[in-house]
Amino acid sequence: MLELIMNFAKKDERIRGVLMNGSRVNPTIRKDIFQDYDIVYLVTDVEPFKNEEHVISHFGEIMLMQKPEDKQLPPPIGDGRYTYLIQFTDGNRIDMHIIHISKVEDLIKDSLTKVLLDKDDFIPNIPSPNENSYLIQKPTEKQFLDVCDSFIWGLGSHIPKTIWRKELPLLKTLINIVLREPLMKLLEWKIGIKNNYNVSIGKGGKKLETLLEPVIWNEYLKTYADGNYDNIWESLHVFYQLFKETALFIAKTYQYDFPKDALEKAYHFLMHVKKLPQDAISIY
Repeated sequence: MLELIMNFAKKDERIRGVLMNGSRVNPTIRKDIFQDYDIVYLVTDVEPFKNEEHVISHFGEIMLMQKPEDKQLPPPIGDGRYTYLIQFTDGNRIDMHIIHISKVEDLIKDSLTKVLLDKDDFIPNIPSPNENSYLIQKPTEKQFLDVCDSFIWGLGSHIPKTIWRKELPLLKTLINIVLREPLMKLLEWKIGIKNNYNVSIGKGGKKLETLLEPVIWNEYLKTYADGNYDNIWESLHVFYQLFKETALFIAKTYQYDFPKDALEKAYHFLMHVKKLPQDAISIY
């Protein structure tokens, strides 16, 4: 597959350089059979490469293909690139981005970038691929408080009314947005503290299991409830406990303020709503 990728570039004069990024150039990632080829073709003119027959005929039998820049939902990136996401019948996959050569300075800011081809020596020298762009960053106190505020507001405002109304699809969406995202950010910072900010939790937190203490990971697993409301209520209690413990750890480490009173008020209100009958005509 890499040979096909390179031959396509070498035969087309409009392609002046090739970059590869993502997991295949990450020295810390364990290699496996599902790794994509994340490829950037640096070209003098993007427009001709929108002709899919010109592009895809070079690469093999296609099972599935997406062209994100041609879609309305989700909206395209819209920065002038053109992208082919291709799943081949042999199991290989390419995420292929056709980007104008003028964008090269922005592209190489990603530390997980490797130069495969540079026909004109126009690509600046870059370090060997590393995770520097993705390492956990120490939070400022404002960032810490903002994340706490997001969780507390979600726990005490969004979640109570939605679970009482039994609006399950909305409830599950909100749990992931207003509770899981802030909790994951706190867990990320805790991992950063314990590892001198020299690690990454990976896309979507995929490395959490290997970076968290086993007891914390097992508790975190309990936040993934099914559609049973009793189980969801139990998961909300785990969310609260994990968030509180992790936030206190970070606050103590950096001597940051922690809105403990607001968290307790939010949780107590949630527990009050849990006891409300479905035919209640007032909250209190």
